[in-house]
Amino acid sequence: MKQSEKQVGGTHYKGMNIQPTKFIALNEIPFIEGNVIKYVCRHRFKNGKEDVLKAIHYLNLLLEYQYSDESHHLQKPI
Repeated sequence: MKQSEKQVGGTHYKGMNIQPTKFIALNEIPFIEGNVIKYVCRHRFKNGKEDVLKAIHYLNLLLEYQYSDESHHLQKPI
């Protein structure tokens, strides 16, 4: 069995047509954006509001790191 076919700790991704990790990897999506996708995809099947709040947290990190005045030393979006 391929690693991409396994899920450790639940079944919340099993019913999806494409696994979030595959989508993220194939589209070369950076870490923070990838976490947003992961949490938004699974909120209905795993942790509900907590996962939505995690997605919002990562979006706020993205704003801070890439779009704030203090982000001049961090990598800008492509």
